[in-house]
Amino acid sequence: MKINQIAAQLYTLRDHLKTPADIAKSLKKVGAIGYRAVQVSGMGPIDEAELVRILDSEGLTCCATHEPAKVILDETAKVIERLQKLGCRYTAYPHPAGVDLQKPDQIETLAKKLDAAGAAMAKAGQVLAYHNHANEFVWYKGRTVLDFIYAATNPRHLQGEIDTYWVQAGGGDPVAWCRKLKGRLPLLHLKDYGCGADGKPYFAEIGQGNLDWPEIIAAAKASGCEWFIVEQDDCPGDPFESLAISFRYLQEKVAQPDKVDA
Repeated sequence: MKINQIAAQLYTLRDHLKTPADIAKSLKKVGAIGYRAVQVSGMGPIDEAELVRILDSEGLTCCATHEPAKVILDETAKVIERLQKLGCRYTAYPHPAGVDLQKPDQIETLAKKLDAAGAAMAKAGQVLAYHNHANEFVWYKGRTVLDFIYAATNPRHLQGEIDTYWVQAGGGDPVAWCRKLKGRLPLLHLKDYGCGADGKPYFAEIGQGNLDWPEIIAAAKASGCEWFIVEQDDCPGDPFESLAISFRYLQEKVAQPDKVDA
């Protein structure tokens, strides 16, 4: 993993992205930490052209986005147009909004609609990925729903955006999932899993929790991952400081210099 493949998921900073002025100020801070890419999510209203201008001014790449689940499935053309305006190839279906994963017909319909949306995006030269939470680790037809979704869709139409924290929370193995999606894992959400003295899990900065990052990164790299995206749903204090802690850990412990073909 090269340093310039590390991105910040802007959902982490959602409370600081309400207006275009907030967005400009926050992206300057993200660039100052050392990130060279971001995943666009959790923002208030801003014109795509203005967002691109801000990103360019800070030397940041929009490596991916999250778009509303319903829009991806039912208004795919809008997503295609937005990504074209942002000069971005990847988006991810963020969560199965309104889908009851205990109901077989709804699971089957979700897989079919994901495949159709991904096919339309592929024709436009774009890629749809799937972002998991823990609820996809319920069982369906002898395997997890997440396994079923990938099995029921064409790899050319649906790729993976594995979220390491939620895999762990669902009882899965983040390393195994990175290996399982070999050739189908362009995006990875790096999110550490901590456990408090009360036994309750919490979102931790990368390197401050219990996940094996060297093994996770190596497995994702071997599977062809392009973007390693740091996200922290909840931070103990300043979310910019949490992003900085995570970046420093990855820079010092895991990443290779940009000049190295890693």
